[in-house]
Order: sequence, then structure tokens, then C-alpha cells
Amino acid sequence: MKPPTPTLRSGAARGGTDIGWLRSRHTFSFGDYHDPDHMGFRTLRVINDDIVAPGGGFGTHPHRNMEIFSYVLEGEMEHKDSMGNGRRLGPGQIQLMSAGSGVTHSEFNASGSVPLHFLQIWIQPKTRGLPPSYTEWCPGPGIDRAPKVLVISPDGRDGSATIRQDADIYRIRLGAGESVSHELRPGRGAWVHLASGDLDWNGLAMTAGDGAFAAEPGPLEFRATGPAEALLFDLA
Repeated sequence: MKPPTPTLRSGAARGGTDIGWLRSRHTFSFGDYHDPDHMGFRTLRVINDDIVAPGGGFGTHPHRNMEIFSYVLEGEMEHKDSMGNGRRLGPGQIQLMSAGSGVTHSEFNASGSVPLHFLQIWIQPKTRGLPPSYTEWCPGPGIDRAPKVLVISPDGRDGSATIRQDADIYRIRLGAGESVSHELRPGRGAWVHLASGDLDWNGLAMTAGDGAFAAEPGPLEFRATGPAEALLFDLA
């Protein structure tokens, strides 16, 4: 099968928010940033690349009918929600909240001296109005340097966090010159967000902050030209 040709969403072209304690880049329309050409991809609705100043954060606020997860890149996040969860998460860790029929939560930089850098991602649920829930993914022994690892899935397989949508999400982490592959099945679409480094995806050069998507089935080949970390979304 012929490898699909991905389409680039340049990181430099993303929308932005800068309110002092928060600097954020928006892959898709969000808040005051609206671009009718970038409203999401399949069920993927939000990718916000957030840097939170020491001591800053998002105070308690509500959500409904959205799958919301945070992937910490640098620093430490403090999460609290109305389900009684209170957690601190460090680099490489994920917390996923299914807002369902309604939930409130807060997310703060747990440090008074070091910025927090994380990805906040929203995916539309398969079923609306379900009771809210919370789940996490933390890398186990030997996983830290795995080139591709499943971090979120609808059935929680392989120790992944559980999402209420037909979505498999992988963390890709490669050293310079390393590569990894993924097979995109018919009827599905792939989105990649490159968090750091430089990556070649089926001949498309990507730099940190870039996104790209493919909607045709076939083999996806990722090769790092330097150390790289990305999230791969395999979506129905």
C-alpha cells in the first residue's frame, strides 16, 4: 500500500494567547482565536501548547461532554477536580478527565520558580451525558525510551489511560537517526503533534510545534533528525 502524504499545520501559524501567567499556542480555534479552516480534526477538537508561569494556573472551572487530557512536558502540574482527585504530575505523565455530565477542575503550576509546559488536549466523546471519570498514564519501567507506546485507548489496554472515544493515542520518542512505523487502517485518520525536536513523516519535515495529518490508509514512517517527542492520534 502506498504511504499516505501528510498535510502540514505549521506551528508558526497557530493562534496565540499571552496573558502574563499563561503563554499558549492553539493548533485549532480556541477562545478568542477563531479560524474556520482549523476547527479540529475528526473528533480531535483542541491542542493547546501551554506554558504557565511559576505559581500560575487555571482556577476551578466547569466542563461538560469532553474528553480532556494533559501531557506534561516540563515542570510539575497540580490537578484537582470535583470527583475528589488531587494529583501532581511530572514530565511524561498524563491525566485524562472525562467531563461527561459535568465536572469542575483546576490545574496549576506546582512550582514557585520553574515554568510548567504541557499540552492540553480535548477530544469529543462518543457518548454524551455519562458520569464523569478520571484516569492516568505514567511510564513504567523500561518505557521511558520506548520509540512508540500506547498512552490512551478506549479499552485501557497495555496500561493506557481510558478514553470514551474510538481513539488510540501514542507517544513517540526517538533519538537522532531513529525511526518507528505505524499502520493507518482504512476509515481512520492520523494527526501528529510534534512537541519537541525535528521529525520526518513520510517525507514531510516537521519542527517543534508543528502538526500534520493524513486521512488515507497506509504505512506511516517517522524518522528523527535529532531527539524528538510527539503524540500520534489514530482516530475513527
